[in-house]
Amino acid sequence: MKIAITGKGGVGKSTLSAALALLLTDSGNKVLAIDADPDANLAGALGVPPEIQDAIVPVSKQTELIEERTGAKVNQYGQMFKLNPEVSDIADTYATVHNGIPLLVLGAIRRGGGGCACPENVLLRALVRDLILHKDETLILDMEAGIEHLGRATASGVDIMLVVVEPGQMSIDCAQRILELSEEIGISRVYVVGNKVRDQEDKEFIVNSLPGAQLLGFVSYRDEFRKADRPGISVVEALTDDSIAQFKQILSDIGKVVIPE
Repeated sequence: MKIAITGKGGVGKSTLSAALALLLTDSGNKVLAIDADPDANLAGALGVPPEIQDAIVPVSKQTELIEERTGAKVNQYGQMFKLNPEVSDIADTYATVHNGIPLLVLGAIRRGGGGCACPENVLLRALVRDLILHKDETLILDMEAGIEHLGRATASGVDIMLVVVEPGQMSIDCAQRILELSEEIGISRVYVVGNKVRDQEDKEFIVNSLPGAQLLGFVSYRDEFRKADRPGISVVEALTDDSIAQFKQILSDIGKVVIPE
């Protein structure tokens, strides 16, 4: 199963991504966690110690790897380079494993007028395509709001995309853009998860602000969530059973959508 998670920065994408990855691993699934957000936070949410996080170099910054696989140097224009670089071994070679979960940090896709056809972009897109279309593991893909790493060819392999929103207008506006873009590139299952919800008014705001969107569920805001942002503590370690139950329900609902009874 391939799960892509996106939304405005700060809405809780990495918290949800880490919770699902940890719960799936605990239930015996082989999971591969991918941080495709330039503002990388998934390692911390998974409980990776700060000193190990500091040593992680995103794939987009692995200049020797990029040159080896594409045949071109980074930041040099007018070069010929491979458009279909070999990427099948990158996850196994460059992932950081913690608590049984391999984590691969991708880094940013560069933007340019009409798209940036630079070697690092080509490598990242080829890598994401390979991970989604050819890897057997359950994939948790923590993405930036622009879903820059996806394209039409890759979208067909995404089993479900979760758009995380909080009860605020900027989050809603971002979610609307993501919903439109996901439809354009052909992602068939796109669901909204309401996060940081405190009361019924918050729920109604999200539902009424995204008419026509498919809602998967809500995660309530609780003070204990602050602990999940402390160094070396995973999301699951920081939360009580009641809070973890909310994520288990989200996971159960994903299963019902992706694998209907």
